[in-house]
Amino acid sequence: IRFCTGARATPRVSTATELRLANGSTPCEGRVEVIHNGTWAALCDEGWGLSEARVVCRQLGCGRALSVPDKSHFGQGPGQTWPNSVNCVGMETALSACKTKPRGNGTCHHGREAGVVCTEGDQVRLVNYGSRCAGRVEIFHNKKWGTVCDDNWDLLDAEVVCRQLDCGQALSAPGGAQFGRGDGIIWMDETNCTGMENTLSDCLGRPWGINNCYHGEDAGVVCSDSIIPEPAHLRLANGSHRCTGRVEVLHQEEWGAVCDHGWDKQDAEVVCRQLGCGRVLPAMEGLEFGAGPPRIWLDNVNCQGTEPALTKCQTNPWGESSCGHGKHASVVCSGSAVSSFVPVRLVDGPGRCAGRVEVFHNDKWGTVCDDNWDFTDAKVVCRQLDCGMVVSAPRRARFGEGQGPIWLNDVHCLGTEAALSECRTKGWGVHGCEHGEDASVVCSGNHHLSWHREHCSKLYHGPPGLGFDSAFLYECKGLRCRNSLQPI
Repeated sequence: IRFCTGARATPRVSTATELRLANGSTPCEGRVEVIHNGTWAALCDEGWGLSEARVVCRQLGCGRALSVPDKSHFGQGPGQTWPNSVNCVGMETALSACKTKPRGNGTCHHGREAGVVCTEGDQVRLVNYGSRCAGRVEIFHNKKWGTVCDDNWDLLDAEVVCRQLDCGQALSAPGGAQFGRGDGIIWMDETNCTGMENTLSDCLGRPWGINNCYHGEDAGVVCSDSIIPEPAHLRLANGSHRCTGRVEVLHQEEWGAVCDHGWDKQDAEVVCRQLGCGRVLPAMEGLEFGAGPPRIWLDNVNCQGTEPALTKCQTNPWGESSCGHGKHASVVCSGSAVSSFVPVRLVDGPGRCAGRVEVFHNDKWGTVCDDNWDFTDAKVVCRQLDCGMVVSAPRRARFGEGQGPIWLNDVHCLGTEAALSECRTKGWGVHGCEHGEDASVVCSGNHHLSWHREHCSKLYHGPPGLGFDSAFLYECKGLRCRNSLQPI
């Protein structure tokens, strides 16, 4: 790695978690800084190593960590240094998830600021799906984010994206803007990776910005880390279903309740949406969910109803509450009313969690047309069937043509619904489709998947275009390798 001393790059900033790399010659190297008391503060290099650097590079979408220059390699910070030391395992998705503690000597002098150098090359990110390891591919070039056209886009190209993002291995490479249409410039077209490149910009393709595409052809990627469930920080406890119960949040590795002071429907809507439990239902009179934990973490919650998570709502500071014991907030979401859902199944695939989508209406099973069918719709199907995360959302009757009625068309899910029947559609049986347009879904299955390709001797070759064209992975359990689409 060569460190330049010329003009400095614009700092790479992650606004959601208030972390940046400053004073580097590329956007993905520099002095590590976080927000402290309203201003940027440099981190001390005491105890700083590759494990911590890996988390920084991952959080900023900068690929893999290459080195950790110390002793203010990127210059001294303009202001304060952060008073804590950081200890990461290296697998965390954000620096804020690592353990911290006050430094032993209580101070860190200028000249000891920590630095990070991440993988070189134009940076990539996966957006519009809620996981940093799945979504529409965007690449940062010439100081602008742009998309990638799906011409010639395949698993080898996706493999490079997953490697650059440290997201595991590529599971599928969907085209056709299945993660929504981007805007602005389309940077790459006719991408042709060998699968061994370290960054997407190392791959062959047409010159930057030269293409014959439109955003309806934006490429996407699903990496294996996207199907590993995120650690839960919100739950509904002591109910008859995961979508009903007492609201509890995880903070400082301890579950605590939420006080019901000012608790209303808008607050409950945020909880139901965050948990993928659909809509808020009126609570039945006299419904009780037990005494709850001794700790009350949140009080005076005030949501607008549109927040992506309960912790984004206005509240008292963590742990500050005047709530009496038993005065806990609770929620009943539509996801708990399982009997009201229109039944869904996946058929003619390798297991119950992959196949052609069929719904049961008016005493008949029928298919779903693939007009506007995408990963958000597939996400709801996988959730309703308790089949894990989405691997792909194939169109064009990939698992064969169905028979009988085509019940749904132009499905528009938000991704937070508990069942496909909660999504917006044109209405039952209203369509202009043929069975050659039947929609399909491939889910990860309802078991944790371990991707150990180097230990498996067998590979599953899926139907062409399914997303497994170049041999899908098998799951390894001890000495046994099995098709990962089948529950073990």
